[in-house]
Amino acid sequence: MAEELTKIALSELALGMYVVSIVNPKKNINVKSEGYISHTKTIDKLKKAGIKHITIDPSKTKSSENNNTETTAPQKKQTAKKTNKKVAFSAEMKKAKALYDNAKCLQKKLLDDISKDKQLDMESVNKTTNAIVDSVFRNEDALSCLSRLRVKDEYLIEHSLNVAILMSIFAKHMKIEKTIIEQLALGAFMHDIGKIKVPDHILHKPGKFCDDEYEQMKKHVEYGVDIISQETAISDISRNVVKNHHERIDGNGYPNKVPEHELDTYARMIAIADSYDAMTADRVYKPGMAPIKAFKILRSGANKGYDTELVEQFILCLGIYPVGTLVKLTSGKLGLISQLNKNKPLNPFVKVFYNTRLNQAIAIEEIDLSNNKYQDQIDCCVRPEEFNLNLLGFFKMAFVD
Repeated sequence: MAEELTKIALSELALGMYVVSIVNPKKNINVKSEGYISHTKTIDKLKKAGIKHITIDPSKTKSSENNNTETTAPQKKQTAKKTNKKVAFSAEMKKAKALYDNAKCLQKKLLDDISKDKQLDMESVNKTTNAIVDSVFRNEDALSCLSRLRVKDEYLIEHSLNVAILMSIFAKHMKIEKTIIEQLALGAFMHDIGKIKVPDHILHKPGKFCDDEYEQMKKHVEYGVDIISQETAISDISRNVVKNHHERIDGNGYPNKVPEHELDTYARMIAIADSYDAMTADRVYKPGMAPIKAFKILRSGANKGYDTELVEQFILCLGIYPVGTLVKLTSGKLGLISQLNKNKPLNPFVKVFYNTRLNQAIAIEEIDLSNNKYQDQIDCCVRPEEFNLNLLGFFKMAFVD
């Protein structure tokens, strides 16, 4: 009952209270995040996230003497409903493929609506990005694999979706609260929407920008911030992802050259995820680089533009050979990385499907490179064009069907 809800300062929040929504500190917008406050660490996380006010239902508040019993049980029950259980890669892949395709369609519609000055369907965006986070929590390898399969002429659409996936995986690895991850995913999904306002001859130019073109391209951040400023249902965390994705800790980012001490963890994370996906993406005018090369570039600039510790965590999170990477083994077999090996990063699981020495397809087999019986190792990362391979066709046959 709306009349019974009460808005309070975060400093007044106590154990046993039932939170109905978190109040956006700048826009006074409620972000749904219901549940009992059972642990002080939850309050600490809200403080770190910059939350100033929340809305509670006083009628559901538990007495202090029951905080360790009665309030804990309902919270666990509710968490159980929202927490995704780890599922098998194959089981998650079919759901993830449908989600990925639908998210691409939504991204296209989003950009089209912006170009026509239509109201954005933020309910669908929120639902989709939450579904991405749910999939990542069930089995992150499925969407991670899909994000490695590119269509050259769909960069703008796939890039924003892939960065949302990467940001979700990265944030989960960093043990960030799920409700925050959902806001980060939404911001990442919309981080480049301002590019639709950049003239096409600049946006799709197959080469290096001149100074004037580069200045116009940089304005996409301001355009994006302006677009989302009209959407009241977007949280500050999501807005700041859009606003800060090109800022750098050396102060040389754009558009505001924000100094290091003003860039929070989320701003540093989106800078890494965005740059990595841009470097590894295929474009009409250039092929994407191998993940290992992109990691080296992020590391080389870690003490300048990127946060050193976060870069290392990002690499640890994705693996030296991220899921979905096409590799050639020392035996001459080609395959896709299908599963990471956290204990032995250089020895992941690979689904092989082609023999380069015989120049022919072979029976699909998943190889655990940490198993000595295979006597095989990764030789290098390769591109499907080198062997005239229909990688998307193989992927569908090996992972989806």
